[in-house]
Amino acid sequence: MEPWMLLLGAGIALGCVSGHLYTAPDSCEGRCGEPFNEEDECHCHPECGAEHNCCEDHERHCGPGGEGAEGGARSRDGFSSSSGSISEQELLELSEQLYGLDHNKARPSDIALNPQHLAGPDETGDKEDRSPQPLYKYVNEALFSKPTYASFIKLLDNYQRATGREEEVTAEELREQERFLQEVMETELMKKLFVFLRGKNRYSSEQEFLQDLNQMWFGLYSRGDGERDSSGFEHVFSGEVKKGKVSGFHNWIRFYLLEKQGVLNYFSHNFDGPWDTYPDVLGLQFSWDGFYKEVGSAFIGCSPEFEFGLYTLCFLARPGRACHLSLGGHRLSVQTYPWTKTTYDGGRRFIATAYVTSP
Repeated sequence: MEPWMLLLGAGIALGCVSGHLYTAPDSCEGRCGEPFNEEDECHCHPECGAEHNCCEDHERHCGPGGEGAEGGARSRDGFSSSSGSISEQELLELSEQLYGLDHNKARPSDIALNPQHLAGPDETGDKEDRSPQPLYKYVNEALFSKPTYASFIKLLDNYQRATGREEEVTAEELREQERFLQEVMETELMKKLFVFLRGKNRYSSEQEFLQDLNQMWFGLYSRGDGERDSSGFEHVFSGEVKKGKVSGFHNWIRFYLLEKQGVLNYFSHNFDGPWDTYPDVLGLQFSWDGFYKEVGSAFIGCSPEFEFGLYTLCFLARPGRACHLSLGGHRLSVQTYPWTKTTYDGGRRFIATAYVTSP
């Protein structure tokens, strides 16, 4: 396996908890007492005042009487900022637990890859096909009959990939979204994630969690000139085309199905992760109907619920920042970004993107 290389990526009322559920990178809301992290653009740990690196709203949220202060008021999003914050250690521990609970992941015999050419940094952008064979030599499609896979695959043809074109969501497509969410919430993995988030006072019930998952992932917003043409799910899992380039598209199942249809051409990889079982991670160069993706990172062989759950965790815990995780003893990070131009349910953010990166 190759050493780690940087991977470049490109409302409903919800019960008693309202407002922002995630910690913004430039604010101390939900971050009071969070350990120092040099990657953060400002800080909320107790020593930040002496170090002159606090966020501008540190005093309001974490100072005496602030909602995150000891004995302070509860914030408007329904949880104490200090007790509701998620530490680096908790992320490492929970990600290992979710990794162990991915019972629907591919076994080593379920997938045979043919990565072929390893692209150097000066080759990823030149759009040359250096791998004459497909990436996937074999996939055991019995995986796709499992409920979370089957409901996930039904969603993939629901989108117009070109940004700037309004998405028309049918009643059948809404039912497919609901079915997928119901199926993933039946898994032990997603139940574990919910219990953790409930313990952080982020959600009070599974129904509330489901409703927010529906909005943050499937809620529509505009990447163009006002048309409701995109969603977090479409961007991350199905993929989009914007300004003549592939945007998003970080899912192995989608890649395999399009490659099998002959509309996706694998060019090379610039990274192969350290795992000797699934899920693994690849950095990929490919063409989709003539539109190029310079570097697209993807988990390989994981279940839909694993990827969906891990990205959700990182979006809620570290939006706009690196989310450091551990899978099978190997470190990696997930990068997520919130969509900042529009919100739902009184200020909550949609997911703009989510993808796996180096540690």
